[in-house]
Amino acid sequence: MLESLAKDADGSLEAIGVKPEQAVADCEELLPRGVGGHGTARLVREREPGLEAEELLEAIHRRYIAASPPKRNGEEKVDMTLAYRLRLFSLDRWNLWPRLTFYRGWQDEDGGRLDGTNNATGRAIGWWVKERYRTMRGYKREQSVRNVSRLIAWAGSQLNTGGANLAVVIN
Repeated sequence: MLESLAKDADGSLEAIGVKPEQAVADCEELLPRGVGGHGTARLVREREPGLEAEELLEAIHRRYIAASPPKRNGEEKVDMTLAYRLRLFSLDRWNLWPRLTFYRGWQDEDGGRLDGTNNATGRAIGWWVKERYRTMRGYKREQSVRNVSRLIAWAGSQLNTGGANLAVVIN
């Protein structure tokens, strides 16, 4: 899409008064890296909550607001213009921005914050999934059954008591 924007291949950018260089810059701001090998997607990558990012998304969207939606030519559907594609994509990012950045600013009553990757839950699930997998597939050594299986079961039973005191196991 960037090559087409750089040339204003369909003339839609000129029709709404946007220079091709501006459209490429806007697209690089929004388009995730890896999509067609282009884009830096600074906004999406950084996901900084706040008015600055929202205002930038709004400004990008408003540049393309005059782009007309595709019209039907009898029974034949006319393709979307480049400007209209940017209009839709920028509107989508602008509307989703509060949801995309929610985890960055949320705090509970005690000041606790969300881990954006949800690692704690992933680890808790992972241990139990791995343990179930081991018992279904079997262990390579009988000693491993005794050591690992009981340790994980014991540690898992300590989760509601503030955590496992592994010093008891090591000594």
